[in-house]
This record gives sequence, C-alpha cells and structure tokens, in this order.
Amino acid sequence: MYKFIAHVCLLLSCCTCIAQSQPDDRMAKAIDSVVAPQFEGNQPGISILIAKKGQVVYQRAFGSANIELNTPMQPDMVFRIGSITKQFTAVAILQLVEQGKISLQDSVQKFIKDFPPKGATITIENLLTHTSGLVDYTSMNDPDPYIERRDFTPEFLIDYFKKEPLQFKPGTKYSYSNSNYLLLGYIIQLVSGMPYHQYMQDMVVKPAGLTHTLYAEEPTVLPGRVEGYTRDRGFFENCPYQTLSIGFACGDLLSNTEDLYMWNNAVINYKLISKESVARAFTPYKLSDGTGSDYGYGWFIDTLYGSLYIHHEGQTSGFIALEKYFPQEDIYAAILTNVKSSEDKTDFSEGRFKLFEEIGELALGKQLVKEVKVSDALLNQYVGTYQLDTLPAKPREKKGGLFIRMENKKLYATLSNGTGKDMYLSPLSDTLFVLPDVKRIRTTIEFIIKDGKVTGLYWTQERKYEIKKVK
Repeated sequence: MYKFIAHVCLLLSCCTCIAQSQPDDRMAKAIDSVVAPQFEGNQPGISILIAKKGQVVYQRAFGSANIELNTPMQPDMVFRIGSITKQFTAVAILQLVEQGKISLQDSVQKFIKDFPPKGATITIENLLTHTSGLVDYTSMNDPDPYIERRDFTPEFLIDYFKKEPLQFKPGTKYSYSNSNYLLLGYIIQLVSGMPYHQYMQDMVVKPAGLTHTLYAEEPTVLPGRVEGYTRDRGFFENCPYQTLSIGFACGDLLSNTEDLYMWNNAVINYKLISKESVARAFTPYKLSDGTGSDYGYGWFIDTLYGSLYIHHEGQTSGFIALEKYFPQEDIYAAILTNVKSSEDKTDFSEGRFKLFEEIGELALGKQLVKEVKVSDALLNQYVGTYQLDTLPAKPREKKGGLFIRMENKKLYATLSNGTGKDMYLSPLSDTLFVLPDVKRIRTTIEFIIKDGKVTGLYWTQERKYEIKKVK
C-alpha cells in the first residue's frame, strides 16, 4: 500500500496549480439536476468544486450565504471546515519530523512535561492515527450549558481532559478523538517556538498558496464569510454560538472549495512535505495485532466502488465540510454547506447526507440509483426473518440470518453475523432493491414471490445466494 500510494503521488506531481476550468457538461447537468431542487428559495446553501486530472470541471454554489439578508451563495465564499483542519496539523507535524525536531515514536510527555503518563506510552504516531486511547474532550459532559461560548486556551482544554483514564492501551484500537490533534497543535507550538496559528499560517498555509484559508476569531471582519444555520425543529435557525477556540488544531480552520483543491494539490505534489511523508500519511495505520484501521495521518483511507478513496469530513456548529480524493482516477471533490442539525438525525439531515454521497458518485462517474415507488402493502410482505445455510458476508459461518424490518415506509436489513446493521433497501422495482450503504461491492436483494406469497430472496454480492423466508 505504501509503495502504491507513493507511485500514485509521483504520477500526479506534474500538476502544481489549478488549471483553467474545462466544463464537463454531462456531469454538470447531472449534478445540477440533483442539487438545484434542494436549494430553491432563500435557504442555507452549498458550494461544490470537482476537478479531474488537474482540471476544474465543476465549480458552483447554490442557496444563501445569509438567509436573513437573502445573500446568494458564491463559489469563493469562506466556511468553517471543522475536522478537515486535522490534515493541516498533521502536515505541520510531519514537517517537524523531517527537520529532526520530532520523532513519530516520541512520547507526549517528552514535550508536555506535566501530562499524566497513564501507565502507557502515547506516541506522536498514536495521536496522528487516533490510536492513543485518549477520551475525546468534545464529548465530555459539562454542567455549564454555555461552556462552548467561552474562549479557551489550548492549556485549558488539555487540562480539561488530561486526567481522564485511557479507553484502551495505545496502539491496540482506533477511536477518533479530537484530543489527539489538540495535543499535536500544542506540541507544534512548543517545538517550533511559535504560536500554533502563526506557524500554520507561515509554514503551511502560505507555502501551499492558499489565499482564502485562515484562522480567524469571531469578531474578525472576514470578506466572504458565510453564516451557519441549524434545522433541528423543522425550520432554519441561526446556529448556537460556538467559539472557534474550542477547535484549536483539530477544527478551527476556515477555507473555501478552491483553496481545499489547491491544498490537495500542494500535498500530493510534495510542496510541503516529502513523497515519503505523503505516502505514510495516506497509508492506514496498522494496529498492534496486525489488523488495519482506516485512518492514516490526518486522512481517512478507504475503498469506494472499488476505487482508492482518501477523504475527510468536518462538522462544527452550523457547517459541514467534505473532501473526497480518488488518486487512481485523479478526481477531487470539495463540498461545503452552511447548515448542520445538532445531532444530524433529522430527515432533513439524512436527505442532505444522501445528496453529498450522490455528488461524490457523479464526480466518480457512477450512475445514481433511481428509486421507484413500492406500495406499503408490498413492502410489509417483505418484512420478516430469512435464513440460509451460510451467510453471504461470511461463507464459512453456518446458519446465517437476515432480518428485514420496515420503518417510515422504508425497508432495512440486518445480518446476524454483525457485518451489516440497518442497511437501507433502495427500490429499483417492486421486487429488486439495492443496498447503497454497502459501498465497496454492489449489493442487491431481490424478493421471490410464488403464488402471491414471499418465499425468500436472492442476495447478490459478486455471487448470488438464495435465502429462504422462515418467519
């Protein structure tokens, strides 16, 4: 994997800047057709950029940057990007590693002398890969309901969680925790002798050629900054105030789609760190038992529709940011939006996240699933328990069970072996359904009806399995 990523990055090294846009009319029409209807009227908006092989092929914005002023969203406007900040911090750490000022195997205590040892060594690499076992300070309960309105120093935030016990021995498990990158930012500050934000601006942001990426405080007048909103109660509201300082090195950066694309180019063309460092950042960390995680240094590494997929998401008060990079195809997509429900469990949020997936699918050239309407009566007939001698997902596991349930006029499937839970069934016909939650391999379920009765189903995932309905 390491050599493969390095080879891919080498192939892309000829691209050093954003090339003049070459529109992809077919893709543009497809994206417009799924995005525009969801942003009609005065409501929070979205900014999208897609590039293929060094050319920006789609760059548009929909909706409003400020719904109180009915200000149209523009493609170059600036959003909070939340956890995408982490890869910027990771690059800064790797710069210091290359300079010999930090080793990936150095302990936290080497730099933060009063950080509790916790009976285990937490390395810089553990922090980069979310394998430290540290509790996430942003998930800790606090009796002060307004704590996120305060301004924080990194020292205060570290003191807030540093006495909490480890969740597991470092290196044995993966668990995403903002505390990791908070510590990395503070270590950058200690090692460089510069305030974290100054180091990042001088040594990372400016050398990457970014002109709309910055660390700013709430009072700062920032041209093009959009307002953030929420929709928790069925209508849009101004999102609750949340200080940018709560994110520090794990989530306080602002940017726009064009700068995020330039950032990706700067990384893969080794403008900031070496080819070897980029390869390591883009390689999933291997846990102590030899199993892999899906996180490198500041990036998730996964497979989507059989393609290598390097990505990250950022969510913060009023904003969602996503970036998707497919190195084999040299396709990059950045999606920024200025509305986020607090728990992201509303029907509205579910629809928006589905839209983000559709944009990525279209950028990759995958055909979207067009759902058909299936009657509630027929859907209800499919509900039940299905069983076969072996489970599709684990051929050696005997007597596998598949459970189909119905909720809000939609079907969901769960496999008894734990490899799939509450997987949505998207109807292609009255009997054929695709499972969009299964990203790596196209998976379908086709129900079998004999003499007006549902007797079983065909599960197709590379091979076709017949599963009988038993209840």
